[in-house]
Amino acid sequence: MIRKNSEYPLQPPRERGTGRAFAFALVMHALLGFFLYHGIQWQNSTPEGAEAELWTEVPDTAIPHPVAPPPPVPVAPAPPVRDEQADIALQEKKRQQQQAAREAQLAEQQRQQKLQAQQEAEAKRQQQLAADQAAQLAAQKAATAKLKQQQQQQAEKLKQQQLADQQKQQQLKEQQQQQAEAEAQKKADAQKAAKAKAQADAAAQAKKLDAERRARLAQMQGMAGGTGSTSNGLGKSGTGSGSGGTAASPGYADKVRRVVRPNISWGGETEGLETVISVRCSPTGTLLSASVSRSSGNAAWDAAALRAVQRSDPMPLDTNGKAPESFLITLRPAG
Repeated sequence: MIRKNSEYPLQPPRERGTGRAFAFALVMHALLGFFLYHGIQWQNSTPEGAEAELWTEVPDTAIPHPVAPPPPVPVAPAPPVRDEQADIALQEKKRQQQQAAREAQLAEQQRQQKLQAQQEAEAKRQQQLAADQAAQLAAQKAATAKLKQQQQQQAEKLKQQQLADQQKQQQLKEQQQQQAEAEAQKKADAQKAAKAKAQADAAAQAKKLDAERRARLAQMQGMAGGTGSTSNGLGKSGTGSGSGGTAASPGYADKVRRVVRPNISWGGETEGLETVISVRCSPTGTLLSASVSRSSGNAAWDAAALRAVQRSDPMPLDTNGKAPESFLITLRPAG
């Protein structure tokens, strides 16, 4: 892998022409070696021997056999003369070249080691990054699952709360309904008791008034010498109401009083109030007219008495099956 120079800020920049200088140095060393070799070879050449012929007079004697000359003794070649400075320079150059090669090899090894260390560091970083991403993804999945579970729990809790609220509202509604029914029953019982009490009071008052009326009639009959008579002033005494009219039976006043009295609605003072109402009706009891014949001096009470008579339409029938044509009703507030 080739790295840019920016990744090695401490490495010095390469000089231009280094390759050419190195090639030139190699050529010069080769030439120097060539010249040194041939110079030493010229100096080591063996010199050739000289030959000479000698002629002398030989007597006429027997010619002896020639004796072979001894073989020449080989001369050891002279040691080559070396240029010590050139050798030193050559050895120094070789040493420098070897040193440069070792340094270059060491630098390459260091660069390879550094590159390998960087690659291992990058691989470790990628592994750590992958592990971090996996851990982050697992954490996100766990958080999502936890959030989903919380949402489900909240939804379930809300559903239970709504169900509890509905049940509570239903119970409250049932309680209110039961309370309303109880109050209505209580009110109905109170009204029934009040009505029964009113009827009992009315019956007791009717009995009392009937007794008083009978006593007055007996007294009047005794004063008249035993003859019967009719009067329009019946029922003017007492605390209830009375009636009188033309050709009315003795018990008709009680019938009219029992019909009119429940219709009286009065909450004011009661002392000294007495109103006489003049009534005209058909034989069937239908009320034809009603008016104040004699006022009590209290217009409110007079209006309440007149309304009570008007609400009592139709009037009760007498013993003969018909209602009197006209009669007077005297009304006093109960007190």
